[in-house]
Amino acid sequence: MAQHNSHRLPGRAQLPTRQAGTAARGLGGAAVLGTVVLGTAFTGASAQAAPAAPSAPAAPAAAAPATADAAPSVAPSAALNSTQKLRWGSRGGAVQELQSALNSNGAGLAVDGVFGKRTHAAVKDYQSSKGLQVDGVVGPKTRAALNGGVSTGGASAPSSSSSSGSSSTIVNAARSAVGTPYSWGGSSLGGMDCSGLVNYAYKAAGISLPRTSGQIANGGRWISQSQAQPGDIVAWSGHVAIYAGNGQIIDASGSKQRVVERSIWGNPIGFVTYR
Repeated sequence: MAQHNSHRLPGRAQLPTRQAGTAARGLGGAAVLGTVVLGTAFTGASAQAAPAAPSAPAAPAAAAPATADAAPSVAPSAALNSTQKLRWGSRGGAVQELQSALNSNGAGLAVDGVFGKRTHAAVKDYQSSKGLQVDGVVGPKTRAALNGGVSTGGASAPSSSSSSGSSSTIVNAARSAVGTPYSWGGSSLGGMDCSGLVNYAYKAAGISLPRTSGQIANGGRWISQSQAQPGDIVAWSGHVAIYAGNGQIIDASGSKQRVVERSIWGNPIGFVTYR
């Protein structure tokens, strides 16, 4: 006697006269499962059964959408946020940013916020590698290169009125020191040497310079005498002076033992600008 299975098999259709999944007894009393009777009802004879259709393989689980191989590109942020010119003698957070940016280009500097000999050399190496003017001064073009083209605002160069104002301030400050006694290592009206006078005059214009004559000469940008403007620097080996214009300088003279204004003497090795 056929037995009715009270459970439906998932995914199989119901026959009009029998529930899908009815077990047909075969020879020897063994139950033949998984067959569906087609076209006829059970009689006394064995029913003709169609072979069971193979179960369809389970569909593979939908793969999760592939994630992007890399995060979306983001415009680089500026490495140098300050728009001030940086040069030998500069100090502070802007110099630390500069040193970090140079280290990203393989410099290996101590990030100490002091623009000294090694930072100056690293700036010149970087400028040379990028085809920039090699002057060791971080101005608008060098800053833009370090920032990967990211603008940090600010004027690309000082305005003529700003340059003119700093020129007169530097020259006037140097003239105010004329007659000050020469004192090696000094930088005040109580006594000063050549580099002390230059530092004193530039400080009045809010510009920080290196301390020694050699550092001052190498920290700026070399120019020709025809390019020199009042307030620029005239350099000799071991000596510096403020250029006052019209072939005149103001310097702390070791031979005269005081600060004087006079004509350019001897053979200076060149003219240097920090602007």
